[in-house]
Formats: sequence, C-alpha cells, structure tokens
Amino acid sequence: MISYVARRLMYGVLILLGVNLLTFVLFFAVNTPDDMARLAIGGQRVSPQAVERWKTERGYDKPLFYNRAEQGARRYTDTVFYQRSAPLLVMHFGVSDSGQDIGRAIRTRMGPSLALALPTLILGLLSSVAFALMLVYFHTTRLDFWGVVACVVMLSISGLFYIIAGQWMFSKVLRLAPYSGFAGGWNAIKFLVLPVAVAVVSGLGSNARFYRTLFLEEIGKDYVRTARAKGLSETAVLFRHVLKNAMLPILTGTVSAIPLLFMGSLISESFFGIPGLGSYTIDAINAQDFAVVRAMVFLGSALYIVGLILADVSYTLVDPRVRFE
Repeated sequence: MISYVARRLMYGVLILLGVNLLTFVLFFAVNTPDDMARLAIGGQRVSPQAVERWKTERGYDKPLFYNRAEQGARRYTDTVFYQRSAPLLVMHFGVSDSGQDIGRAIRTRMGPSLALALPTLILGLLSSVAFALMLVYFHTTRLDFWGVVACVVMLSISGLFYIIAGQWMFSKVLRLAPYSGFAGGWNAIKFLVLPVAVAVVSGLGSNARFYRTLFLEEIGKDYVRTARAKGLSETAVLFRHVLKNAMLPILTGTVSAIPLLFMGSLISESFFGIPGLGSYTIDAINAQDFAVVRAMVFLGSALYIVGLILADVSYTLVDPRVRFE
C-alpha cells in the first residue's frame, strides 16, 4: 500500500515539473515580456523607456532561462523562470503584474468558491444517483424512456442557458433569489441557492445518464440474478448489490473532483458575482495579468494531480485487487 502511494506521488511530482515548464514556455512563447508590458501599459504606441521600466519593476528584464551576464549558479537563478515560475513548485505564488499578493488573494477567495462548489458536488451526486436508480428500477417502462429523453435534452443544452434562464425566472420574474452578489456568514445562503440549483440541474442530464449505464451493466451480471433467485426485492438488489459494485467508476469522478473544488467555477462565479477563484481567473485574463493566470493554471494542475492520486488510493480501499496488484 505504501509503495503504491509512493509511486503515484513520484509520478505526480514529475508531471507537475513538466506542467510548470510547459506552462512557462507556452506563456512566454505567446507573449514576450515586451508584449506583456505594452498590454499592461495600454497600447502599442508606448515608449521603449516605459516598457523597460515596467519590465524592471516586475523582474521581466532578465533572461528567461540562462543569464550569460552572471557567474556560477546565478546564471540560472537570476532568470525569469527561477524567480517567477520555479517558486510555484513550493506553492509560493509571488505577486501579480499589478503588484498584489497572489497567495493572499487565493486564500481570501477560496472560501466563496468552496461555499459554491461543495453543495453543488454533494447535491449533484445524490440527485444524479437517485435519478439514475429510479430509471433503472423502472427499466423498459415509459418512465425510463422519457427519463432518458429528458437526460439527453438536458445534456444537449449549454450550461450558460441554465444560468441565464435561472436568473431571468427566479430573480427577475419571481424575485425568489438575488440576481448576483455575495455576503459573508449565513447571509451567503440566499446568494448561493440559485447558483447551486442551476449547477445541479445543468449537470443532472449527463451524470444521471452515465450512472444509469453503469447500473444497467451491473444488473445483467450473475450475482444480480443470484440475488433475485434468493428472493431479494428489486430495491434491495439495487441498493445492496448494484450500487455497491458500481461505486468504483462513481468514485473516480467524485474523488478526482474534490481538489478541483478549490478552483471554483469560471462561468457561475462570473455571472452570479461570487468573489471566488473562478472569477479571479476571469478578471486576470481580462486584465492581461499573466502572473495570476500562470499561478491559477499551475494550481489547477496541481489539484488535478492530487485528485488523481486520491482516486488511485480510494481504489485500494474499494477494490482489494488493485492493492494486491
């Protein structure tokens, strides 16, 4: 078990190193420090002195990887990569191009993102599994047929439509929830009800259809026929046998998504005015703040790798065959 987790951690560290290097190369291949300076200052007709001053203030005046003007180890340490990208490996995010502390902003905005993401994950999982089990229970009936049709229709509609329609119906017409905004403490509930409901409904179609397929595959197996032959009710078969044996693929998506909860939702937070990490990333993109964008891309990659490792570890708890291998 320990060696299994150690191997996964080693793979994760190597992948994270590659992601950091690739992200840095892509960002600076698309936009040179001169381009960043012109975008930040406000146009192409900027004096070279202003560009150089902006680069010097933010440390972008140094070579990217190798500094020929220095001696010894400083040839590698006195570079943009070592000073602005390598610290990300120890979760030191530095400052944004506008001079703000990125780490402090992440810690501040993590709470609103979790307040939106956690209820969405829990309620979305419960509702999707319950709906899928209901369709399987009424398999080959009209309820199952129209339930599948509803799933296909829901997953065919863009998530942006659910947001706009939800805001129009429940905020503008019925006035049951605020249009957008956020507050601290228990007052945040009234601002989170609508975005959580919209997120759960928008994901219900694809998730329920996927879980229904998993449950139908389990129903056709021998152990289910044996359980029915022993006189177990259909409800007991579904909950005690089918659901338990279908947990491995469900666990994959659920556990892998847990670390990504910290990243927030780019679209929902922007439309509902929630000051989370998702809206923070969108604001950084609009402001051309590449330091924040690089930090958020790296943080998302790191959290995704953590999610995959947690999923691998959870396999060993659910399926002993994985631990044995």
